[in-house]
Amino acid sequence: MVSNSQTTSALKSAAPIFGRRHLQCFMICIGFSAAFAMRVNLSVAVVAMMDNKGANPDFPEYHWSEKTKSRILSSFFFGYVFTQVPGGILARRIGGKILLLLAFSISSVLALLTPWAVSFGGWKLLCFIRFLQGFGQGTTMPAIHTLVAKWSPVEERSSLSGYCYSGAQLGTVVILASSGVLDSSSLGWPSLFYIPGAVGLLWAVAWIIWGANSPDECRSVSAAERALITESLNKKAKQEEGRPTLPVPWRAIFTSLPFLVLLLSHCANSWVFWTILTQIPSYMKSVLGKDIKSNALLSALPYLTMFILGLAFCPMANYLEKSNRISATTSRKLFNSLGLWVPVVTLIWLGYMTREQSDLAIILLTFTVGMNSAAHLGFQVNHIDLTPNFAGTLVGMTNSASHVASSIAPLVVGYVVTDTKNPEQWRIIFFIAAFIIHLLFVFFGTAKVQPWNDEQTGKVYELKPLNRVVVEKSSGNTELSK
Repeated sequence: MVSNSQTTSALKSAAPIFGRRHLQCFMICIGFSAAFAMRVNLSVAVVAMMDNKGANPDFPEYHWSEKTKSRILSSFFFGYVFTQVPGGILARRIGGKILLLLAFSISSVLALLTPWAVSFGGWKLLCFIRFLQGFGQGTTMPAIHTLVAKWSPVEERSSLSGYCYSGAQLGTVVILASSGVLDSSSLGWPSLFYIPGAVGLLWAVAWIIWGANSPDECRSVSAAERALITESLNKKAKQEEGRPTLPVPWRAIFTSLPFLVLLLSHCANSWVFWTILTQIPSYMKSVLGKDIKSNALLSALPYLTMFILGLAFCPMANYLEKSNRISATTSRKLFNSLGLWVPVVTLIWLGYMTREQSDLAIILLTFTVGMNSAAHLGFQVNHIDLTPNFAGTLVGMTNSASHVASSIAPLVVGYVVTDTKNPEQWRIIFFIAAFIIHLLFVFFGTAKVQPWNDEQTGKVYELKPLNRVVVEKSSGNTELSK
């Protein structure tokens, strides 16, 4: 009889340091970065499209009103909201690999067609193209969550999920930092659509070759790594084969306190993040006299910091959980608090900055956005904790609600800030953004699998290792058996 601790240690030593689960996460990160670049590219390209004096004048210029510009920029998110929940359901039925492939491939083709669409159909066709891109990318996060739930051992769930979603910051940094150079190059502003689109199609080819829904469907995963994952998830691979698809327990989900707390945390995070993303440039220019949009590198600095801190937090969470220093629930609460509560201080402080303190304001802005990466190891991964079977569906639901919140945030700013040069009005916005963050997750958040995850269990349980696994090494080969 082998103890649980000995079994876990043996599996860890037998599994490769960089395994197929790490390759899956790396590829998801790169694909997500290309998708995010396709999401934010129009925000920087539209500047050159409406005023090519600071870019390459050989490319067409469009004279759109601010109202038309707002419609163009928001069209992506109108499509994005529609496919969140259906994306979660589809991910369970057809698998995350196919859904992610379709989402990124379609979005890439549409990105390549965008310059042609503008010249042929004007802003209306551009809005339609962006709507379709959002409609396709709405399935992205449910698909990624479904894949992470299948590929990550419980103790690595935070870190692997964090690595996957760090692609969002990577894509944002690259497109913002390179926008000025690309706009002025011989390729002009269309290159902001061509390059991410081409990268997305190249990624799709690689994903067809190396992507997989789960370890059971991946022929190249080692026996040791497959056993490590299935052992950690407290499942046997054979139990998954032929298992009927469970119906989504809608009523149980909407009456679940952990889910409702998770939903509110996701909405709070989106409110703060999109308030900063959409309104801080205006605040910096109007109140502090610092136009960060004119400096591509300065615009990318907060998101570069977020990317770097995210990569630093992932191994930290991995170490704390794998060494059993803290439980999964404590880890989620710790990183969620770091990501949501530390910005409270910096946001309030930012509201009291003067024009003479603009450099300090940039530092506070960078720190506020950067620390948000910790929250992704809290509420973001918590969907998989609560229900591995319905993780994609759950993230689709909370992501839809969070985007409603992020859409309301700019409207609140427009209602409160009637004079963009009035620091007191901006201070109200920062206080609202700071205190929309709440303590509910600290008190009621949990990493326990909920009873509605599997209708056959009827009880809340913690994921624990199986009792008997024998690891044998001989002649350089590793064999695992129960």
